[in-house]
Amino acid sequence: MAFKHDKNAELWRRAAKVIPLGSNSNFRFAGEKTFFCDHAKGSHVWDVDGNEYIDFKNAFGPIILGHAYDEVDDKVRDAIGRGISYAAVTEDEIELAERFVRLCPCIEKVRLCSSGTEATMHALRVARGYTGRDRFIKFEGQYHGVHDQVLFSMYADPLSTYGSRRGPIPVLESAGVPEIIRQLVITMPFNDPEALEMGLKRDGHNIAAILVEPILGNCAGIEPQKGFLEFLRKKCDEHGIVLIFDEVKTGFRVSLGGAQQLYGVTPDMATYGKAFSNGYVVAAFGGKSEIMDMLAPGLVEHAGTHNGHRVGVTASNATLEIMEKQPVHATIAKRGTRLKEGLQAIFDKESLPVKFIGQPAMFGWVAMDKKPIGQREYAVSDRPWLHNVASLANERGLLLARETREPWFMSYSHCDTDIDQALEIMEGVAKDAKNLPH
Repeated sequence: MAFKHDKNAELWRRAAKVIPLGSNSNFRFAGEKTFFCDHAKGSHVWDVDGNEYIDFKNAFGPIILGHAYDEVDDKVRDAIGRGISYAAVTEDEIELAERFVRLCPCIEKVRLCSSGTEATMHALRVARGYTGRDRFIKFEGQYHGVHDQVLFSMYADPLSTYGSRRGPIPVLESAGVPEIIRQLVITMPFNDPEALEMGLKRDGHNIAAILVEPILGNCAGIEPQKGFLEFLRKKCDEHGIVLIFDEVKTGFRVSLGGAQQLYGVTPDMATYGKAFSNGYVVAAFGGKSEIMDMLAPGLVEHAGTHNGHRVGVTASNATLEIMEKQPVHATIAKRGTRLKEGLQAIFDKESLPVKFIGQPAMFGWVAMDKKPIGQREYAVSDRPWLHNVASLANERGLLLARETREPWFMSYSHCDTDIDQALEIMEGVAKDAKNLPH
């Protein structure tokens, strides 16, 4: 039976009159097909028209245990009864910081904030304060939030604006960013040691930080090639550069210790903002003590009314306690692997040029014959066609990001029945996808 979208469309028309695009994020906009959620539980989501979906979007990654997870929510409800915001420190914050230090290889000290955008913004400020330098490197196709400094070279259109691999051009992705900020940003192709080496020979003495997503969470989940993260570590040591892993998507998701544990490379700092609270609002940044100790009066400023907000902190402690005691990551890895491999087999059977890439907990798909190693390779994939494939899946009960650069995100609540149903749905989608125009 076809899904109905009458109330979704009605709410979008109403929202568009009072909210730009009818949505509080440019990335949730789809006109009259904008998704309006009614409720969610476990691995399933229901929209306002009553359509039920198996959720592989999971709020772009924060939902790692499952929606409305009782073991977390019960503790949050209890915490709310004691007040939620005091402009004072709580013992809960110390407990959470101790968990970070115990679980994350690079963390010796950590500060809390409210979003991934804030986390990367503050981490860059600390790195600049520590080194006394202004410029930083980011990689093409990587997303670090929406503050002015990082809104460069995030997407793939048009590829010709990126310049050569040896002389990349930072492409500004938003109006309203002062042009002078471009002078602070050096963009580089991911997984290209030679290009990075040349850039460091030119500018290494001026660079405060290399900010890198270990896995390209905004580019279908492209992983680092063997030795690339080790190369970054070595070059940062040689040039006195602070290596920052943006683990907003990978942290506590691809392993309990994040990508730095998974790949065995320890950065100087890391940023977090999604899976560690199972969807509640909280973020963090931290690293070596000597760097984090720059956060002090007269040195580097950091503040925020909602930093350490009791709701987010309580949810984080509850979520991480579950991760430490239960086989969360092993379960996700097992079921994510079965789903990923099953999907690849389905598209291979239909002779469709689709590759599934990335880790089982957050894997992506690309419409091309070989796996990309960076943004420049990904840019030539047939994204409009894959967007239409994703739309077919959504209409049949799989909640996926309509922008297919976003990975599929697994949760602890996804069961074998969910995987079976998803694969059955995608068998039909793949057959029908053969008739979609390329």
